[in-house]
Amino acid sequence: MKLNSFTQRLSTVGRWMAATVLCVSAMTFVWQGAFFSNTAAMASPAVNLIAAADAGDTVQEKASKDAGRTKNFIRDTEEKVKETAKTNAAKVDRASDDGSFVERKAKKDAATIEKRAEEDSARTQKAVDNTKNAVERTVDSIKGVFSK
Repeated sequence: MKLNSFTQRLSTVGRWMAATVLCVSAMTFVWQGAFFSNTAAMASPAVNLIAAADAGDTVQEKASKDAGRTKNFIRDTEEKVKETAKTNAAKVDRASDDGSFVERKAKKDAATIEKRAEEDSARTQKAVDNTKNAVERTVDSIKGVFSK
């Protein structure tokens, strides 16, 4: 759909306003963070180091737990996709008794869908593992910086 000149100008103004509001809100959050920081906590860095170590362990545990949940969700989704493909192929099989082209095509498509579901699931699980490992490495390196 082609916009007329008025709606095109209105759209441009709307984008500029959205960008301006986003930038102003970002500056506001940064500004408030600078003025409301707790400077009393900086007097004793040892307390902060203990808190940082506990927070690091908490982050690593949370990352592992979330990665496990995500991988389970991915496996469940893979199984549901496979089940749906098999169900659809079976419906086509019941609808046509003579082994028609449509039936063969449905079975071939079901096999392709199952194969791709397995590949996508494996790729996504690997990405989840890589993300979890990156988080754990980052937390370990931050802990190393604070422990020196």
